Amino acid sequence: MSDATEGPRPESAEATDADAWAKACAEDLAAEKARRRSSQGAPPGSAAEELRKLVDAVADKVSSLQSSLPGMAAQGTVSQLINQAKSAVEPVIERNPEVFDHLAAAGNELLAAYRSAVEGQERRWTREASEPGRPGGRKDDGDDGPEGPSSSEHIDLD
Repeated sequence: MSDATEGPRPESAEATDADAWAKACAEDLAAEKARRRSSQGAPPGSAAEELRKLVDAVADKVSSLQSSLPGMAAQGTVSQLINQAKSAVEPVIERNPEVFDHLAAAGNELLAAYRSAVEGQERRWTREASEPGRPGGRKDDGDDGPEGPSSSEHIDLD
C-alpha cells in the first residue's frame, strides 16, 4: 500500500502491472532493433553463416576471374578446385556451426588481449619519454647549457 486512501491491491493487479511492463519493454526492444536494422542493415549472422558467405564470395570472384585464363583446361581446373573447396567446407560448417562461434569469440578475446598489451606498452613508452632525467626524456629546467647534458648524468650506451 503506497497511499493511505488505497485499499490492498489484489495479487492479479500486480501480475497485470508486471506483464504490462514486460510487454512494453519487449515492444520497445523490438522497435529499437527494427530501427537499428533499418539504419545499419542486417546484423551479421553466426560465424558459420559468415564463413559460408565468405566461401561463396571467394568462389564467385574466382569464377569471374577464370574467364581471363587461357584455355579450357585451366578454366575447368579452377571450377573443379572451387567445387572441391566448397564440398570440403560445407560438411564441417553443417556439423559444427558452434565451433566457429567459439573460434570467433576466442579471436576477439585474443585481439582484446593484444590491444591491452600494446596500449599498456605505449603508455609506458610515452611516460618514460616525457619524464625528465630518463634516457630520451625531456629536460624542461634549462640546466643543460651550451655543452649539452651535465657531466653527472649517466648515459647508457649499451
